[in-house]
Amino acid sequence: MTGLRETIDPAEIAKFEAMADEWWDPAGKFKPLHMLNPCRLDYITRQIAGEFGRDLAVPRPFDGLRILDIGCGGGLLSEPMARLGARVVGADAAEGNIHVARIHAAREGLDIDYRATTAEALAEAGEQFDAVLNMEVVEHVSDPPAYLAACRQLVRPGGLMVISTLNRTLKSFAAAIVGAEYVMRWLPRGTHDWRRFITPDELAALLEGAGFEVVDRTGFVFNPIGWNWSLSERDLSVNYAMTARRPG
Repeated sequence: MTGLRETIDPAEIAKFEAMADEWWDPAGKFKPLHMLNPCRLDYITRQIAGEFGRDLAVPRPFDGLRILDIGCGGGLLSEPMARLGARVVGADAAEGNIHVARIHAAREGLDIDYRATTAEALAEAGEQFDAVLNMEVVEHVSDPPAYLAACRQLVRPGGLMVISTLNRTLKSFAAAIVGAEYVMRWLPRGTHDWRRFITPDELAALLEGAGFEVVDRTGFVFNPIGWNWSLSERDLSVNYAMTARRPG
């Protein structure tokens, strides 16, 4: 297993390096992710529990599972996965993010294996996981097909990948770029490039082309009245997630 080409985009990494110190500030530049995180966790935990027959009512339902959080940022998903009992590797190409994540995990008394590395490097090393979390990453890489091919190598046969991104619609342009970056100023201008957004059908085709079987599609829907997020099987017009299985 050699010759995997790195698909990180240095300009995209630099954007997140510049914001690294704000990962755990719920009112800072990552406020949208803090708001979305409960919804993401609800989806992720349901998908993993359903696939591996785990009971979410017990204290550590993911005991024995090895989970990779690729593009982990400051650890907003890695930490709850660790609390649920999983052995977590958090990987990010931005070293500043890993520095912040390690400090925060230590403060929380959590044992998380954080690494400043890439999907391709992990695949080259032969690493494999029961589940890979691939949330809001694919729209930032330079070559999505090559990136997802590397991610497939990271999922053990019979394992899962949960992936989320932004749909390329006029509604997503209005919400994720005009709304989040220009009106609400939750994110610095230029954080997202609408041209990199991926429709659900495009993502499903990319996943199938990489050797995955898509088993679920679900939207994350923001309610501006209740100021919260919910899951929707019908509305994938802005933020959405897919679960894909690597055939065993």
